[in-house]
Amino acid sequence: MREQRKQLIGTVTSDKMDKTVVVAVSTLKQHPLYRKTVKVSKKYKAHDEQNACQIGDRVQIIESKPMSRHKRWAVVEILERAE
Repeated sequence: MREQRKQLIGTVTSDKMDKTVVVAVSTLKQHPLYRKTVKVSKKYKAHDEQNACQIGDRVQIIESKPMSRHKRWAVVEILERAE
């Protein structure tokens, strides 16, 4: 049986590349000294086989095998379309 792979939900910030999208995932972290909650975002390059994603879409991505130098995630589904 396969191990459970990591899944993240984020917003598409770029769809300029062929079959690749950039997904920004935001999380809330607590500052180590001041204990204030800070919003931190990280960008991931994800594989989009059908070129279906557009800028502003909320998507779910999953960990996958390395497909290129920076691309290690794949789009599972589009949760919400951009207006």
